[in-house]
Amino acid sequence: MAKFYITTPIYYVNDVPHIGHAYTTIVADVLARYHRARGNEVHFLMGTDENAQKNVEAALCGQATGARGMATRKIVQRYVDEMSAKWQESWDELDISNNDFIRTTEERHIKYVQEFWKKVFESGDIYKGVYEGLYCTGCEAYKTESELVEGLCPDHKRAPQKLSEENYFFRLSKYRETLLKHIETHPEFVQPEARRNEIIAYIKDHANDFSISRKNLEWGIPVPGDPSQTIYVWFDALLNYVSANSKWWPADLHLVGKDIIKFHCAYWPAMLMSAGLPLPHTVFAHGFFTVDGQKMSKTIGNVVDPVKIAQKYGNDVLRYYLLREIPFGADGDFSETRLRERYNGELANGLGNLVARVLTMVERYVSSVIPDSGRGSMDSLFRGNDNYWGQYESYMQSLILDRALDTVWAYVSELDTLIDRTQPWVLAKKDDKTRLNEVLYILAENLRHIAWMLMPFMPDTTQKIFDQLGLGKSELARDWEETKKWGGLKPGTKIKRGESLFPRLT
Repeated sequence: MAKFYITTPIYYVNDVPHIGHAYTTIVADVLARYHRARGNEVHFLMGTDENAQKNVEAALCGQATGARGMATRKIVQRYVDEMSAKWQESWDELDISNNDFIRTTEERHIKYVQEFWKKVFESGDIYKGVYEGLYCTGCEAYKTESELVEGLCPDHKRAPQKLSEENYFFRLSKYRETLLKHIETHPEFVQPEARRNEIIAYIKDHANDFSISRKNLEWGIPVPGDPSQTIYVWFDALLNYVSANSKWWPADLHLVGKDIIKFHCAYWPAMLMSAGLPLPHTVFAHGFFTVDGQKMSKTIGNVVDPVKIAQKYGNDVLRYYLLREIPFGADGDFSETRLRERYNGELANGLGNLVARVLTMVERYVSSVIPDSGRGSMDSLFRGNDNYWGQYESYMQSLILDRALDTVWAYVSELDTLIDRTQPWVLAKKDDKTRLNEVLYILAENLRHIAWMLMPFMPDTTQKIFDQLGLGKSELARDWEETKKWGGLKPGTKIKRGESLFPRLT
């Protein structure tokens, strides 16, 4: 079996997940399910970044801690324990199929970070110096004057702190040319192309040595041999991709937001080079989210809770909407109005109506049993099966997920057209059993193929279609290449038509 190792970003726990976090995570889940179905050995990693100072700020907000030190650590530890549990509960609610969940406060991670530090130190790429700069706690990064807007961080709308302290530094500048050469010879390393161009420009103009420790912090992983210094969060958090289980490294795909490509596509590969470790195959950065055209903001009150949306409409509906509405890699807008429109127009009136039409005719005209016919003149009735699979596979392998769903819906539309063209109700009146059986078999078998294509995106819906076709859970054990072959639905199978897949919303 081929290996496929996929990761989401390591999420901060200073708040609960919002729709943007859910989008990245659902994309990862879709790809993990797709590769599992293909027979690949998949490892899907998620986790929480718990050593960041923004988590400390959230934990201590409103707290009168009194004594420093141990009291602070206990409060922060309790906070990150509670928040990490909430994140894991959210992913369980959304039926995310991750294989592992790592917390950066776990012993396996702390131990690995300290070992990694020693290895990079021994390579000569860590040195001590004095840093003076503007530090944004929200970004967990230093800012230049040119990056600020009217003196404020453009992302967090607050002035960064002026810091001057003795820190440890990593020799990023040493790897500038090596990084550029790697990206040139491996264009798949940074995707999509717009993000690759951004990171090339950053490395050429700004890839300078950066501070990898902070002084006298009461939270975080201590620098080996110097407990007065705490390891900088990015030099700590990025290592989760290896510390979780080093046997899976290197990753095949990191999914990240475009705001953190500097860390994942410049800092991270240089760190790996220094430690003598291989680089990930691809880092894919998606865009930003707005809600009804506005940036998500607690002040505005438009932060979308994905769990509440899933509870209202169903997990599959949320998954379908996000992946159909927003081209992966581009900026996107969440609109509950648009979700409802796609639900009624494409799920209820489209897929749900097609499944109901086909199964109702099998029930009415052939006593709910898949007829023993359909293979003889398939080409004269339906020519698109192989074409749809070819397009679908190409889009999935290229991470063009919205176009993969476009392909499925073109397939759905063609089956609707086939029903209108062949008119099984007329064949039943004419008592043309041979032709009727042939048409009904073709329609039912194509529903099986459509269900398989939808499986990574809408796993619950896929299982409902399998159940109504009389296939049950055993269908999911079928070899991927066998699923694409014609004739997987055996004549004589008893269908079990159930309730509508997607009752129309009013």
